[in-house]
Amino acid sequence: MRRESLDFLQRLVDTPSPSGFEQPGQSVVREYVSQFADEVRTDVMGNVIAALNPDGRPRVMLAGHCDEIGFMVRYITDEGFIHFSPIGGVDAHLVPGQKVYVHTSRGPVLGVVGKKAIHLMEPEERKKVHQCHEQWIDIGASGRKDAEKRVGVGDPVTFATKFERLNRDVAVARGFDDKMGSFVVMEALRLASRMNLKAALFAVSTVQEEVGLRGATTSAFAIDPNAAIAVDVTHGTDYPDAEKKRFGEVKVGEGPVLHRGANINPVVIDRLLRATEGARVKHQMIGMPGHTGTDAWAIQLARGGVATGLVSVPLRYMHTPIEVLDLRDLVSAAKLLAVFAAGLTPSIDFIPH
Repeated sequence: MRRESLDFLQRLVDTPSPSGFEQPGQSVVREYVSQFADEVRTDVMGNVIAALNPDGRPRVMLAGHCDEIGFMVRYITDEGFIHFSPIGGVDAHLVPGQKVYVHTSRGPVLGVVGKKAIHLMEPEERKKVHQCHEQWIDIGASGRKDAEKRVGVGDPVTFATKFERLNRDVAVARGFDDKMGSFVVMEALRLASRMNLKAALFAVSTVQEEVGLRGATTSAFAIDPNAAIAVDVTHGTDYPDAEKKRFGEVKVGEGPVLHRGANINPVVIDRLLRATEGARVKHQMIGMPGHTGTDAWAIQLARGGVATGLVSVPLRYMHTPIEVLDLRDLVSAAKLLAVFAAGLTPSIDFIPH
């Protein structure tokens, strides 16, 4: 991965952007994509929409959501401890003992998530998963007034982990789901800016996917694309005890994953497969008979319907503070999407026959 792209990825994943609080992450996206996009705008939802050749045909939308899971401050006790609720699908039993940042108008406040020590638990308590409302954040406050000087009800919270590399190609961070999707669609736009593009290409860093595919719903309606591809993570099944019979075989580092199923337009997937050859990237395939759980699900039903595809990047340990992926898969995904877009002509028909 080129240095400028890696710097963009690292800044994006390290910048807090829980669902509903994506503005800091979107500022990183706007700064980067403005270097090569013909147009960049932010809509009322907070989606960042970057365009190349906006008057071209067909109209193609690429979508990757920039929001991450996190928490929100709900209540501060008289003793100065903070009770919180999850934003998105947080795995409650992984939360205790984590360092977190409470993001306030005055800057981040470091805290730790606490619960009763195992030594003080009854045997039955030790077997129980303590839900988020049974845990608390300790910021070292002396009481409620001290805590309220530093944090407030409604402040968002994220895990305090940062982008790091496990080796040259494998990286770990919180929020790869799905800030890496925003990264891939903007990188695809950068690559496409150097190609002979006939299509109008819109790369969208969408918001609020983790709480209901909301940004994709509104941006797809506004753009009114003929075709769209969502970029998200999918579960790598190359770890011990993975249920490949249920979820398929997906390996980190073996290329982006393409999908077949009800959420996927047949013409789009066929052209994506063709583009893997033109881009000279390896890929993996998985079947999704129903809901993909991604922005593709919302985009497909925009207005009168959109010919939709889904390109995924293999990820281990989804929705934890230590998500793991291979940087080479991101590079391949961006190249694949750029070649796909460059291969479209005004006469293309996305109607299945």
